[in-house]
Amino acid sequence: MSQADTQAGMPAERRTHFRWVVLALIFLIYTIVSADRANIGIVIPFMKTEFGLTNTEVGAIVSAFSLTYGIFQIPSAYLVQRWGVRIVMAIFIFLTSICTATLGAATSASMLQLNRLALGVAEAPIANCLITTVNNWFAPHEKGQAAGIFISAAKFGPVLVPPLGAVIILHFGWRYVFYLCAAPGLILWFFWFFFVPDSPAQSRLVSKSEADHIAAVPRSDDGGGRSAVARPGRSLGLLDRLIRTRTVVPLATTRDLLRSWTIWGVGLGYFLFQGIVGVILAWLPLYLTTVKKFSILNVGFVAAAPFVGAVTGNIVGGWLSDRAFGKRRKPTMMISAIATIVMMYSLIHAPNDPVELGLLLFATGLLLSIGYSAFGIFPSGMTTKAIFPVGTALVNTCGQLGGAAIPFVVGILLDRASWNAVFLFLSVCSFLTLLLLTTIIEPHAPEKLEP
Repeated sequence: MSQADTQAGMPAERRTHFRWVVLALIFLIYTIVSADRANIGIVIPFMKTEFGLTNTEVGAIVSAFSLTYGIFQIPSAYLVQRWGVRIVMAIFIFLTSICTATLGAATSASMLQLNRLALGVAEAPIANCLITTVNNWFAPHEKGQAAGIFISAAKFGPVLVPPLGAVIILHFGWRYVFYLCAAPGLILWFFWFFFVPDSPAQSRLVSKSEADHIAAVPRSDDGGGRSAVARPGRSLGLLDRLIRTRTVVPLATTRDLLRSWTIWGVGLGYFLFQGIVGVILAWLPLYLTTVKKFSILNVGFVAAAPFVGAVTGNIVGGWLSDRAFGKRRKPTMMISAIATIVMMYSLIHAPNDPVELGLLLFATGLLLSIGYSAFGIFPSGMTTKAIFPVGTALVNTCGQLGGAAIPFVVGILLDRASWNAVFLFLSVCSFLTLLLLTTIIEPHAPEKLEP
């Protein structure tokens, strides 16, 4: 609307802020989905007793989810490209709830493992859909913070599950943890399908000014999507040299992705980091039960502590990435890798008091998560929007395969060694992550940055 129209008495269009409503829905859905995958942890001590499982068998059940979840990441990305986020999300949110409910009806270890495999398939497209929605619905300077809030939901689910699960187990039994976790998803698919189109411009709840605000992309495009990245910002001098900041040509094809060491380096780092998170998620309640001898209620609250820290860490990390580091993702990733080396080693001498241990685990989750969300959003600085879903799927595939492999290795370690060996192993995994991060570039084009 022109200035003349406004002066003539026609009201100016009011900019909506519906993207933040969409982000709230993203947070709610991913909290529920994350609870569906995390609820196995609080019930493991009871399933282990009922079915007579070894630690290696528990590791196989835990890892089954991440195995199929990781394998189906790239096929899911192509499914999203073909059908769009709106349809794929609605279908697979519903299927995730069905698979969660059937876990509660399992009567053997083999049924548990098959159901976890099915749950991995059902959840596989959801993270890709949500991170694609963040990429499509938020302006460049908002993506890091939005991604941090999105990823924090992956930790907020595990915050809720241990204490609520402990209460449910005490009053109804472990099977009802799965039944109650399944219920919300049977409703949430409806809200996504009818209120969140693939593009903000397609929504009747988004004003043109909001759509234009979102569409202010951080690169000039030559029509083929292959112009140099132009993520505006100031040069940070020494930091830019240390993190190997470079101007890059956006990756526009699957072949480009597969030939990029930076994408593979991020993916392999995520393999190790997601494995560490997977161990905390699945094995911590058993550690608190068998080693620290805590009651079920104390287990519930202490097991939630690292994920309370993680929610805070993801939000703080998103803000640091966007504001303090000028949309650079690598610094927060390296901060988390260095801190996690120390925190995993410190758990070898973990205190026996629930409050003290809870505070230590809170700090562990917070520091680990400062850079955690950056792994998922990192491909947005390397790719065109069209190929971004495949890029983030490739990175997430690596992460989920780590989430399958490392918890399984922990099960084997526990049958042959001790928890001290586990924490030392996880510290080494974080050190290897740090080494990988030193080999990748930071895609950026600050003012007057030297090539």
